[in-house]
Amino acid sequence: MADFKLDPKRTALINVDLQNCFVAGSRISAPEGPAILALVNRLATVCRAAGCLVVHTRLVLRPDGSNAGVLAEMAPPVRAGILDDGSESAALHPGLIVETGDLVLDKPRFGAFHDTDLESILRTRGIDSVIVAGLMTNVCCETTAREAMVRDFHVFFISDGTATAPMGDASAAELQRATLATLGFLFAQVLTLDEVTGKIKRAVDGGVRPRA
Repeated sequence: MADFKLDPKRTALINVDLQNCFVAGSRISAPEGPAILALVNRLATVCRAAGCLVVHTRLVLRPDGSNAGVLAEMAPPVRAGILDDGSESAALHPGLIVETGDLVLDKPRFGAFHDTDLESILRTRGIDSVIVAGLMTNVCCETTAREAMVRDFHVFFISDGTATAPMGDASAAELQRATLATLGFLFAQVLTLDEVTGKIKRAVDGGVRPRA
């Protein structure tokens, strides 16, 4: 397994899609959504204090459906407007802590890099590593991690700071385990929240030699 160095000043925390419809109360919510929200808030506090950029993403579409494309064909809730920009269901959950200096990024598909300016924002700030947390593990979180890795960002993926919902005949636990196994093998360093906060705190306390 990879063991990347973590320099807080060159790292961004990407909190994926902590929106009302994914956190709780809808047919596409993750059963562990509220618990993940609390963990992400804890992690974001540590990251801000260490100097990491904190990014909150939202999967939102135009209300007229003009950019929904095949996604609407695949997902009945999308056709019904659950991700429409301006709707309560697509809004960030009120329990998510968004501080001054955080970045809120709207995206039209699963990955945070697709059809957004996230890469240019990170490159401009000298960021070469990302921490991925949020919802859903095997959809938007995984896609974001893969997109980051193929762009040569170091990826830290939080095993207990991500969660998903059952899909088809597969349970949420099965999907979580399979996704973490794949990502940890080829795309990311998979860590628990305590492990990544430990890395951050050690970097702050001991100093990190900047990567060239």
